Amino acid sequence: MTQLTQQKLERHLWGAADILRGKIDSSDYKHYIFGLLFFKRLSDVWEEEYELRMAEYNDSELAADPDEHRFHIPKGAFWNDVRKRTTDIGQELNNAFHAVEDANLRLQGIFQDVDFNNKERFPDETLERLLQHFDKYRLRKSEVAADMLGNAYEYLIAQFADDAGKKGGEFYTPKQIVKLIVEVLAPDASMSIYDPTCGSGGMLLEAFHSIERQGKNAKSLRLYGQEMNLNTWAICKMNLFLHDIEDAQIKRGDTLRNPKHLVGESKSLMTFDRVIANPPFSLKDWGHEVWSKGDPFMRDTYGCPPKSYGDLAFVQHMVASLNEQGKMGVVLPHGILFRGGGEGKIRQGLLEKDLVEAVIGLPTNLFYGTGIPACVLVLNKDKSAEHKGKVLIVNGEKDYVDGKNQNTLSDDNVARLVDAFRSYEDEDLFARVVGLEEIEKNDWNLNIARYVDTTPPPEPIDTAAELRKLQELTAKRDEAETGMLRKIKELGYE
Repeated sequence: MTQLTQQKLERHLWGAADILRGKIDSSDYKHYIFGLLFFKRLSDVWEEEYELRMAEYNDSELAADPDEHRFHIPKGAFWNDVRKRTTDIGQELNNAFHAVEDANLRLQGIFQDVDFNNKERFPDETLERLLQHFDKYRLRKSEVAADMLGNAYEYLIAQFADDAGKKGGEFYTPKQIVKLIVEVLAPDASMSIYDPTCGSGGMLLEAFHSIERQGKNAKSLRLYGQEMNLNTWAICKMNLFLHDIEDAQIKRGDTLRNPKHLVGESKSLMTFDRVIANPPFSLKDWGHEVWSKGDPFMRDTYGCPPKSYGDLAFVQHMVASLNEQGKMGVVLPHGILFRGGGEGKIRQGLLEKDLVEAVIGLPTNLFYGTGIPACVLVLNKDKSAEHKGKVLIVNGEKDYVDGKNQNTLSDDNVARLVDAFRSYEDEDLFARVVGLEEIEKNDWNLNIARYVDTTPPPEPIDTAAELRKLQELTAKRDEAETGMLRKIKELGYE
């Protein structure tokens, strides 16, 4: 087997997508690629574990015992069993997927509704090419570490999001924005982290990686998430499993209508140390018909958001999911900062309760599917004494790397925004600490440009110096004119 590098693995996995390109929609084929990748990893790791147990026990029955393996693969449902088929390969894949799900409670639903048994989409020839491609490398742990495979999986998610264009925003938040929010929230080991709209799991994973970068035990984190879309939920579960994160609690369902992380029989919301999210912007069908009659989970403390904008419903769900020391960061469209009506009332309530710690304005065109400017709203139930009664407003509209189709944040851009939050002080044309009294006088409006204008003042004019320049230019003009008239006279013209 050829030794894999991170770059080679990423190129190899993305090459699998090329086999399907043109045959099915680009927004769909990620599900099939991820399913095959996960199935291959399970099979290769099982075989690796079996060989290690055989070397230890010299007993094939004991080496194959389900208790000796991370995941159980029933007889006849291995990758190599599927590879023996030359016809009806799609049906064989489906059978193997279902057998693996049935044998592992933790994996139920993880292959979602992926169906390879459609010969119009997946003729045997195409599937044979696809399986041959995956056969090029073994994905055993000794050959492809969890971090390496997990990073490659995250790379694939980003590539699929880019390929899917507008639809990419439904399951992926650009990594630098995720890093910004996690750095601002500063999670620590042993904390509970919750993402109510977790997509493919990028925010939970970045919290995990941040603990690793600190040299602390990232496995001590307790990760929770909920995702409504079945396919995206499955991608998230696979993403975490491939990073060797097995105890994350990722539920499927509509967070605003049917939150799944509840406490016992009381059915009250669980609370967490950190809550982080990038909910869909200005969702129309968000559950107004339920909340308008009184939310059964008492998340409407500050009011019911309007029917056409679900942004502040997600914010209130997140606030209700914070423990007394909890802090949250959420990506939102700028409209929530200044719109009136029901949203204005909710915003006022959050400010009067002194929950809003910072508003960080982001540049335009950072997200898939929308070019509108967004912000990161930071709320804190346990503000420090220095931050009480104040809100930090940061205007990062000019801090970005210009891109052809989409702008990005550089590491320096992220660092500047994070440093502004940590220092929590005024910086000309960039950041300002604003007292709640001033915000109240502005009718609880948080429009960033009202508090931080990034337009530099005009340079002061030195009138005397400018007058001297004018006099010098006038003298040069007069001298040139005199010379020109003399030449005309010499030529005989009057």
